[in-house]
Amino acid sequence: MNINFSDKKALVRVDFNVPLNAQFKITDDTRIREALPTIQQILHQGGAAILMSHLGRPLKKLKADGALDRESFTLQHLVPHLRRKLKTRVHFVDDCIGKKVQKKAAALKPGEVLVLENTRFYPEEEKGDPEFAKQLAGLADVYVNDAFGTAHRAHASTTVVANYFDKAHKCFGLLMEREIENANRVMQNPEKPVTCVVGGAKVSDKIVLLDRFLDFADNIIIGGAMAYTFVLAKRGSVGSSLVEPDRVKAAREFLKKAREAGVKVWLPRDSVCGDKFAADAQVQVFPSKEIPEGWMGLDIGPSAAKSYGRVIRQSKTIIWNGPMGVFEMAAFAEGTRYVAKSVARATSKGAFSMVGGGDSVAAVNQMKLAKKVSFVSTGGGAMLEYLEGKELPGIKAINS
Repeated sequence: MNINFSDKKALVRVDFNVPLNAQFKITDDTRIREALPTIQQILHQGGAAILMSHLGRPLKKLKADGALDRESFTLQHLVPHLRRKLKTRVHFVDDCIGKKVQKKAAALKPGEVLVLENTRFYPEEEKGDPEFAKQLAGLADVYVNDAFGTAHRAHASTTVVANYFDKAHKCFGLLMEREIENANRVMQNPEKPVTCVVGGAKVSDKIVLLDRFLDFADNIIIGGAMAYTFVLAKRGSVGSSLVEPDRVKAAREFLKKAREAGVKVWLPRDSVCGDKFAADAQVQVFPSKEIPEGWMGLDIGPSAAKSYGRVIRQSKTIIWNGPMGVFEMAAFAEGTRYVAKSVARATSKGAFSMVGGGDSVAAVNQMKLAKKVSFVSTGGGAMLEYLEGKELPGIKAINS
């Protein structure tokens, strides 16, 4: 961060969209922990931090009478946790614009924090309303965007607000800097060989990403339900597996482009299949191109896991986006677990590894391997779009 925050009020867009249980207790504080270094640097330099974030989608989950469900979506639930983590005075105001908020912000002392109410209580937030953004900007001297997870949204608090600060008074937070630096590292100057591991349900969600990987990858490993559309493209039989028939042509074209680019595409030789999509399904292993009717591929098989693991362990740069199967169900978690362990092992031998995308991040966290990979992105959709080569509004707004 290239700003001296001494005696300044910093408006900081954080991503505090954390999961809460029925008692409104935080069940995973990863996003809060990742934002702490930025907040602490502002406070240690003698500045004050005004934090804004969204939490959930309150306008999509109104009460029966059409009113906001403030209790479920208020950021006030996070304040006690923030106080414990920051060990300083953390104030809360139950709005994010207006005179009450202006008064609280003006009274904020150096070393203190003010948490604004959920920005998505206002429809103007997601509309990117300039007047709403201007009122937010008026609360502070400088703007810091540390919410990489929302950088792909042209919302008022993530993008439009930056228009009210000149270049000397806006910057990325430490988390955003790290996200951009690591994404650029794997895309622009990766150490070879490069292996991209891509999973998830749909080819349609990942085809742009796969095309982008052809520019710099040596190996592309495909898992998850999307693999069966590729198996279908190679005229295999996939039983009742989830496929996108309208994407078979695109899958076939991608395989052709990969051959022409000299990029090796790995599809699962075998699959762990269930007779239904359920934790208590009957389980059997079949070759991926010979899955009988009534059976669906729900994980890569043991042979596929071994070959994938071997490729990963021989790589110097690894990008992983998306699980290999339905890892939430124990019977179909082994493929994802094997890939996660292989990525960790390659990292321990000097490879650079980046894990991005909600499900693959959840997998490495569940398997206690997050600290054994080089970088875990908090970005989700934002990281996906950045890797695809798109210009993210939240990044452009700081750079312009």
